[in-house]
Amino acid sequence: MSNFLGSHAINMDAKGRLAIPAKVRESLAQACAGRIVLTANADEERCLLVYPEPEWEILRPKIEALPNMNKAVRRLQRLLLGNAAPMEMDSAGRILVPPTLRNYAHLEKKLMLIGQGKKLELWSEERWFAWLDESCGDEDMPPEMEALSL
Repeated sequence: MSNFLGSHAINMDAKGRLAIPAKVRESLAQACAGRIVLTANADEERCLLVYPEPEWEILRPKIEALPNMNKAVRRLQRLLLGNAAPMEMDSAGRILVPPTLRNYAHLEKKLMLIGQGKKLELWSEERWFAWLDESCGDEDMPPEMEALSL
């Protein structure tokens, strides 16, 4: 079971290659032998989702099974399945982000890799810090969060 936590500032070269930080690389090696799936985030935030292959293989059938006569479902399927890029880290722990995904998430040189438990998110550093600065006071808090004590 994966347990990706923390945030990591990383760089991407002009060809779209980036090195996964050593601590995350070790977790990915244990969770999936370095085999991951990169895809578009279906939320309003333009970032990428990084799934260890076994986690993706649990999620994928659930996405495929959704009733695609619904417009929101079709959008979700097109974004997640249509952009899914299976890949494997090389011996130096690098991956090559496909141009379509780089464009979708507005990824340039400076990036942030954000742990989310079973998966990771890959953000443009600029968009990540802008998102952190946004006010979240206008969103309804679900009851599950109201009961959470931090």
